[in-house]
Amino acid sequence: MTPSEPSGNRWSDLDRPPLNATALRRGLLRPGGLWTSLDVVPRTGSTNSDLVAAGGAEGAVLVAEEQSAGRGRLDRTWSAPPRSGLFFSVRLVPGPGVPAERWGWLPLLAGVATATALSRAAGVDTALKWPNDLLVTVDGAERKTGGILAERSGDSVVVGIGINVSLRADELPVPTAGSLALAGAKVVDRDPLLRAVLRSLEEWYEQWRRAGGDPARCGLQETYAAGCATLGRTVRAELPGGGELVGEAVAVDGDGRLVLATAAGVQEPVGAGDIVHLRPAQSQE
Repeated sequence: MTPSEPSGNRWSDLDRPPLNATALRRGLLRPGGLWTSLDVVPRTGSTNSDLVAAGGAEGAVLVAEEQSAGRGRLDRTWSAPPRSGLFFSVRLVPGPGVPAERWGWLPLLAGVATATALSRAAGVDTALKWPNDLLVTVDGAERKTGGILAERSGDSVVVGIGINVSLRADELPVPTAGSLALAGAKVVDRDPLLRAVLRSLEEWYEQWRRAGGDPARCGLQETYAAGCATLGRTVRAELPGGGELVGEAVAVDGDGRLVLATAAGVQEPVGAGDIVHLRPAQSQE
């Protein structure tokens, strides 16, 4: 897209300027760093699907100004107006130093990195709903403003991150969605926000990899628990296959599973499924 294009096209929203790929590369790609390439495309189906299909080296970053077939967890779709958010995927190759059974921590790691970066760069308190939904507060209510999807691809993991940045109330896909703008963000310029998230992700990933993927040793498990809005609440876990489990979310274990204390007096780990918050945490009542 160029400035000389007609103002009546779908890319002409002056409140939503395009990302500056050249400046992003200059700020993020450096010798010895994690990020090795960064491409911005006007539109694609899914950045995750594109990176999975492309293969290639660790550190590739693919950003789309718009996704027509964005995907979330549990095969949900993710849609937003062009240039209203950050929609990107990265390729990570943990290598032989990290046992494969610890790779399941990568989406949680991405959640911690993204939440901490947004809290700092946008000035918006960002919490995590297990396992990796990003929550902000809009008009006193928790709203989902982002999500993370990780997919194994050979010896690598492609991690996709979607964040609603400037969506207005009439643009939200569902009433329970939110955006950084609606949460009162001090910054909605996507360039510095993307730089902040990618730098935070690089920092957390290198820490985790140096620790051999041990979430306790690198501080990831503790930091995740501290920022997880699910802990301390009564929740309903809607499990794969149609079952459900109700209990108080009391911990996130060493495998990244949510531990529920049930009415039967037992603690049940949940490794997959959809979590519904049934009441606020005790500290918020």
